[in-house]
Amino acid sequence: MTVALAQQAERLAARMAGLDLIARIRLVEAELSGRLVFTTSLGIEDQVVTHAIAMAKGRTEIVTLDTGRLFPETYDVWAETESAYGIRIRAYAPERKAEEAFVAAEGINGFRHSVAARQACCGFRKVEPLGRALNQAAGWFTGLRAGQSANRADTPLAEADEDRGLIKINPLADWTRAQVDAFVKDQYVPYNALHDRGFPSIGCAPCTRAVKVGEDERAGRWWWEQESKKECGLHVHAPEADIEPGEEPAAFEEPARAATSRENRRELV
Repeated sequence: MTVALAQQAERLAARMAGLDLIARIRLVEAELSGRLVFTTSLGIEDQVVTHAIAMAKGRTEIVTLDTGRLFPETYDVWAETESAYGIRIRAYAPERKAEEAFVAAEGINGFRHSVAARQACCGFRKVEPLGRALNQAAGWFTGLRAGQSANRADTPLAEADEDRGLIKINPLADWTRAQVDAFVKDQYVPYNALHDRGFPSIGCAPCTRAVKVGEDERAGRWWWEQESKKECGLHVHAPEADIEPGEEPAAFEEPARAATSRENRRELV
């Protein structure tokens, strides 16, 4: 079964190459029987995929992981997106008992104590809800691009997710950030206002800062950690929990506040 799944993903990726985005969505919907799910973080890449899914008018479900620690601007674009496309984005939230236990043990921002604590926080806020969101799914759409970071440089258009028993589809894998920005502008896609304030990648508010000149797109995520540990567990099969000496975060520094005025926004549209 594992070999068959990998071969199916490889064939699908080959057929997706050369197609436009909406054609890629439609091909996947035609080729994969069973439940199809797109998990959106409501970031700019995911907004492009949401637009394509809405325009394809197919059967892919759009869901999001509401961690409880998102930026207000993220909730704003969530509501705007539902209104613009006439859709409902289903939310999966953390289990209440897990959240309460973590905060009681570590404190409200206890994820800053160690990489292991941060991974535990991502575990109940993101990874466990993702498992419920993908239950019995045959295909999982993401907004991953190869150009987002060194850790994602080998992202294919489609791949076998053997742990979950499904095919993971990354229809923007070969897109550049410039292509994403141009698509958003040309198609009037709603996007998070934080993207105009130096946030190319947006996650939970306490764990995301604006990037500095010359940094890669995901440098603002968990910026106090070493680069090799900076994934939340959604797109890796077995994130490490054992932390070696020297891998604990240094003294935490709050990021500089990003400009919030309308005049200081560097607008895409």
